[in-house]
Amino acid sequence: MDVIAWLRDSDPALRWQVERDLAGEPPRVWEATRARIAAEGFGARLLALQDPDGQWAGGAFFPKKHSPEEDGQPWTATTWTLTTLREWGMDPAVLRERRTAELLAENCRWEYDDLPYWDGEVDCCINAWTAGNGVWLGADVSGIAEWFLGHMLPDGGWNCEWVNGSTRSSFHSTLNSLKGLLAYDLATGGTEATRAARRSGEEYLLRRGLFRRLSTGEPVGPWVGRFAYPVRWQYTVLNAAEYFREAALFDGAEPDPRMAEAIELIRAARRPDGTWEQAWRYPGRVWFEVDAPVGEPSKWLTLSGTRVLSWWDALIRV
Repeated sequence: MDVIAWLRDSDPALRWQVERDLAGEPPRVWEATRARIAAEGFGARLLALQDPDGQWAGGAFFPKKHSPEEDGQPWTATTWTLTTLREWGMDPAVLRERRTAELLAENCRWEYDDLPYWDGEVDCCINAWTAGNGVWLGADVSGIAEWFLGHMLPDGGWNCEWVNGSTRSSFHSTLNSLKGLLAYDLATGGTEATRAARRSGEEYLLRRGLFRRLSTGEPVGPWVGRFAYPVRWQYTVLNAAEYFREAALFDGAEPDPRMAEAIELIRAARRPDGTWEQAWRYPGRVWFEVDAPVGEPSKWLTLSGTRVLSWWDALIRV
């Protein structure tokens, strides 16, 4: 199977990343594909669903109309949709022309305490996505970046359950917090403090080999190797390795050897035909499907897995 050819035959949101990261195409090729995201396919469909007030589904984290009895978290509200468009590579100029950041400042409030949208709230993961989306759209989210500095736990990471008294970091919350800080640093250059916070969170995960308990050495859960797309909020070693790849490219660093065992988990999940399988699906309402059903080869996971292994194998020194 020609995996690269199979991946190229995709929506522009995926194809441009294949061209840039796997096929080695020159910028004029992948930039032209990337520019198509707003005009066709998945990206254009999500843009068409934006409300006149700048939101999606009438809410910040949850749709305006949803029921606690729904099967799973609804994934259609503003924060999830913005994060998806950003991660797909949508040109932020498209949303800036729509005054999206300004409209959200005027019209969007968090379900938690009715707080202003670009001020963030108390959840580490929500604040991470908001920081990333804010710098992407040109909103001032420096306050959220500062918030992370004040909410790091003694062991070096973060936990959304800090509001309930937790003093131990979470793999999920730490990785999402790192992603938000990296997005902030990529867009602004960061500060000495935000870069130090990233180093701390990275060390929290690296000391644990990306998937083991520090106390016993046992895996923290079966979910570390159960890959799914869209990624949403949950931690996996593939999700973490993608972060470390992007951070290393930004920081000019080489892969950390402590990731080796986690990388081999990713390699072991590759099927004989060179693809990665959709292991499960997050329950919950979506605008539309963007990847394969459970048990079938996933183009998004195959892009991610191939990209991580290519980066690691090209640079790691044993």
